[in-house]
Amino acid sequence: MVTTNKWIVLGSILCLLSVVLGAFGAHGLKAMLSPESLSSFEVGVRYQMYHGLAIILLAIIGRILTITTHKSCQFLAIGVLLFSVSIYFLACKALLPFSVTWLGPVTPIGGLLMIIGWVIFIISVLKTDKYT
Repeated sequence: MVTTNKWIVLGSILCLLSVVLGAFGAHGLKAMLSPESLSSFEVGVRYQMYHGLAIILLAIIGRILTITTHKSCQFLAIGVLLFSVSIYFLACKALLPFSVTWLGPVTPIGGLLMIIGWVIFIISVLKTDKYT
């Protein structure tokens, strides 16, 4: 129960921050970034929102099906942080006083962690007979 609530709170925080960052991108960065960089920034915002909502949903589904979704949520949370945060910095690299090119490989690692999180969740659901 406590773990479920923590995941719901974390998912909600990710969603909240994606709204804040989305507004910041649309209003604060629009004049400062190229259309390509702004588009990349928006991808990070979208994935953060989707996976924030997914973490909330997985925590609730885990409670309903009485399966553990802790590992899935861990992989999703770490994955979206690596994926989205690296995209935010890379999209804003022209505005930063330091180099962030080293973050390029971090983005696909974050994507891979999200994929692993989904695979772990699918396996957890398939191991129970409650999904049929």
